[in-house]
Amino acid sequence: RPTSEINRRGVSFRHMTKIGELEIARVLADFVENELIPGSGGTAAEFWAALETIVAELGPRHAALLARRDELQAKIDAWHIANRPNHDPLEYIEFLREIGYLQKAPDDLAITTSNVDVEITSVAGPQLVVPLDNSRYALNAANARWGSFYDALYGTDAISETGGAEAGGGYNPVRGSKVIAHAREFLDRHVRLASGSHTDATAYTVTEGALTVALGARTGTTTLADPSQFVGYTGAPESPSSVLLRKHGLHLSIEIDRTASIGRDDPAGINDITLESAVTAIMDCEDSVAAVDADDKVVVYRNWLGMMKGTLTKSFEKEGQTIDRRLNGDRSFTAPDGSSLRLAGRALMLVRTAGSHLRTDAVTYRGEPIFETMLDALVTSLAAKHDLLHNGTHRNSHAGSIYNVKPKLHGPDEVALACTLFDRVEDALGLERHTIKIGIMDEERRMSLNLAAAIEQAKERVVFINTGFLDRTGDEIHTAMEAGAVLPKAEMKQARWLLAYEDNSVDTGMACGLPNRAQIGKGMWAKPSNMAEMLASKIEHPMAGANCAWVPSPTAATLHATHYFEVDVVARQQELRGRPMRALEDLTTIPLLDRALSAQEIQSELDNNVQSILGYIVRWVGRGVGCSAVPDIHNVELMEDLATLRISSQHIANWLHHGVLSESRVRETMTRMAGQVDQQNVDDPSYQPMTPDLGNSIPFRTALSLVFEGRDQPNGYTEFTLRHHRLRMKAGA
Repeated sequence: RPTSEINRRGVSFRHMTKIGELEIARVLADFVENELIPGSGGTAAEFWAALETIVAELGPRHAALLARRDELQAKIDAWHIANRPNHDPLEYIEFLREIGYLQKAPDDLAITTSNVDVEITSVAGPQLVVPLDNSRYALNAANARWGSFYDALYGTDAISETGGAEAGGGYNPVRGSKVIAHAREFLDRHVRLASGSHTDATAYTVTEGALTVALGARTGTTTLADPSQFVGYTGAPESPSSVLLRKHGLHLSIEIDRTASIGRDDPAGINDITLESAVTAIMDCEDSVAAVDADDKVVVYRNWLGMMKGTLTKSFEKEGQTIDRRLNGDRSFTAPDGSSLRLAGRALMLVRTAGSHLRTDAVTYRGEPIFETMLDALVTSLAAKHDLLHNGTHRNSHAGSIYNVKPKLHGPDEVALACTLFDRVEDALGLERHTIKIGIMDEERRMSLNLAAAIEQAKERVVFINTGFLDRTGDEIHTAMEAGAVLPKAEMKQARWLLAYEDNSVDTGMACGLPNRAQIGKGMWAKPSNMAEMLASKIEHPMAGANCAWVPSPTAATLHATHYFEVDVVARQQELRGRPMRALEDLTTIPLLDRALSAQEIQSELDNNVQSILGYIVRWVGRGVGCSAVPDIHNVELMEDLATLRISSQHIANWLHHGVLSESRVRETMTRMAGQVDQQNVDDPSYQPMTPDLGNSIPFRTALSLVFEGRDQPNGYTEFTLRHHRLRMKAGA
């Protein structure tokens, strides 16, 4: 081909290399040959031949399933148009069965997944999700297996600033005292002493394999109320430098150092309390990244390979010092019987690959971009094979498994094809069958209504189901687009279908035998600066029977870990087993607007949606940042990603379609809110404001496309629009 020819996605063919029927971006081909392949036991030629075979065989089946999505949506649209405004719920359910949208659930299913790490099977705790294109964040997430309780309390609003306990400036001893008191109360609640309080402790020692706590000359000594909670220590038994305790499978370590800044003033020498925090972490190639071309994909792949081999490092400046970040090593202790005890120093890492609806021209097959999830599966699995071959400095999976979280699957047939893809990848890489485990995101409407049937298709691979209520809400709006105008976003959280959906996921997971074999998860806490609110409300997730739930930061992981010390999730699941399953009528209730809204209510909803869209897009399209804390209309930081964008854009599209909003009103609001978003980013020297030239602002035009064309986007997804405009931005359009 002529070197000047540009393919339809904007990649120059002179940067491509041809192998068989594939054309591969040179940067990707070089990465595979020079970084991914060495030490894996294979060759680059074998890798690309395997990918070509996978694409040729599974590509048409994949395309057919996407066409099936469109076919079902067209039938649902037509049914709603014929039956609105008042349709019969039972007739609607029967209609969904007739068209194959609802499928038969299996009887007495029990998954058989084997070779699964204990972090998934046995330990309930927080789960971090982190963009894999950011090496610093990825390393921080993996290292968040252990977190300082003192730091998490001191540096957030978990501790009130009242009474002179302000957090700003240098160290505030009043605030420090509040932190220590709070931490001692935590110890008293979860590792109770046989008598007295940890507040009165003056020394911790190990005597004949038991923990002894001195409470002062007059009180004497005591032990733990439950001696089995003491599981190890470091240093000399008569003067340990740390004491390791355990509850509900999670560990905490009392750090003792009488020479350190905090410990020297503490009667017992306690300098900190370290909590086991992010037990697992999802390294994300999907919703939280903005990887739109081969260069971006290689950054993501290289970071994942570096995590698997332990070679990834990141240096950065902080407070005038250069800090080198790398993966933490494991932690070593002496067990009560004198033997050695080794605990993981890192979260068990899973990888979330691209959604099934996306293609990438980083590789083309016979001139057409291939499905991105196929490339992701092969590359990330080969990278993880280095862990299985012990090529790295640290082990990720001690059970010999690779954990691939699959997003945005629509029901059992798509899960079955994902498992077939994993079969082909295992064959290509010489891995034993079912080495690759699947995490099923329960985040699409057709998935949540057919979850048990979907789990059945992956019964030998499934290690994870998780309610993604953000994407699920976006899909709910899009699926019911023709049924009528929907509720305001805030009211969606109390809608009948959403409450039923959250219960149904847990109940289905338990009924299918996931406890002690797989994770049943809950969604993200979206307010990274509001840790007091999180502590008050996120305990609902373990109380709901979920043995993991998403958090946005290592600090949030440490604070959320306290909920798993509080709640015995295994016992809670047993309590919940007897409740009846939620009815289909609950799960299929459409969240339609049931009252007249005032002009002020409508404008307020529109302002919030538009500000959210613009605040996120200026980073995604403008700078390639896929997930970030974006100030809302009240300047409260909220975690925004593709799922939140999907809700906001679909919500405006729905209200436009049903006449709640006019095009002129949306355009006026977009223009006005662009000024506010520009102002919120005024201190960012790399920010490109929209308002000087809205007509030529690519982020602003992206926002208009998302809302005015949102109704026509497959399943309401935003990536097609975002990627198109991000490529224009990168090209300097």
